Amino acid sequence: MRVVVVGATGHIGSFLVPRLVRAGHEVVAMSRGTREPYVADPAWEQVERVTVDREAQDAAGTFPGRVLDARPDAVVDLVCFTEESAAQLVEGLRGRVAHHVHTGTVWVHGDSTVAPMDEDDDREAYGDYGVAKDAVERMLLAETRAGGLVSSVVHPGHISGPGWPCITPAGNLDLSVWQHLAAGEPLVLPGSGSELMHHVHADDVAALHERVLERRADAAGLAFHAVSPQAMTSRGLARAAAAWFGREAVLELVGWDGFAEVTAPEHVEASRAHLLRSHSASTRRGRDVLGFEPRWSSAETCRQAVRSLVDAGELDLGGARP
Repeated sequence: MRVVVVGATGHIGSFLVPRLVRAGHEVVAMSRGTREPYVADPAWEQVERVTVDREAQDAAGTFPGRVLDARPDAVVDLVCFTEESAAQLVEGLRGRVAHHVHTGTVWVHGDSTVAPMDEDDDREAYGDYGVAKDAVERMLLAETRAGGLVSSVVHPGHISGPGWPCITPAGNLDLSVWQHLAAGEPLVLPGSGSELMHHVHADDVAALHERVLERRADAAGLAFHAVSPQAMTSRGLARAAAAWFGREAVLELVGWDGFAEVTAPEHVEASRAHLLRSHSASTRRGRDVLGFEPRWSSAETCRQAVRSLVDAGELDLGGARP
């Protein structure tokens, strides 16, 4: 196939584009051109790269034309965030492109009431981002059912891996969390420690996108979770991380008011967003419909992310390396 990947040099695209090249597809990588992929790969030498300002072209109504200029058989849209943007692209691709794959988020689920959640469970979306992604999904799948553009949706959990920070056991991006665990120092966690988070390696997200493209007939009109094989509790992730350094986690579990007293406000809000929903997402549909099994555990995904930060000089663990 000839595949256009929109947002190609971000977290997912950095792994997806080389995968598609190695699978024998022609790939057109669209991005703002402001950064290189997170992970270097010689496969990028075989990729046609197109610089495009998605936001400006959406505003001008010209983005679908830019995509069609690349003559795609399939389009993977990794950076669509509003129903209006998605609808504009659908209108342009309808009848001209065989398959459209949209990247959503597990935040289309609200506070969890079952574990693990299937794709259709608990659909009271969370926050502006989750609400917008839920609206996009509903529109795309209705379009497919009506006989229009064939779309599929992939909903990643907390994406991580080499090249960018990982959501910590405290549910935020505070790098000092890893420092406390590496040094064997007490770590304050909010809540009971049993709150769940569901990480996923960016390469597993990419691999699921690739499988959806390969199995178009099976994936048409469906959404799939992209998460690790198992969610982890905040306490469990902290213990796993401490073990990377030959330590035992020393944890102090406190209420949210107590957590706010010792934590910067931005980290408190991130922790609330990630922990209070306590998400565990099922991978059953991907396995049953597409034969897809994620490769990386949550703990190993975070370990790779932390190691990458240490190697890049962005995180000082006093000489320790996970």
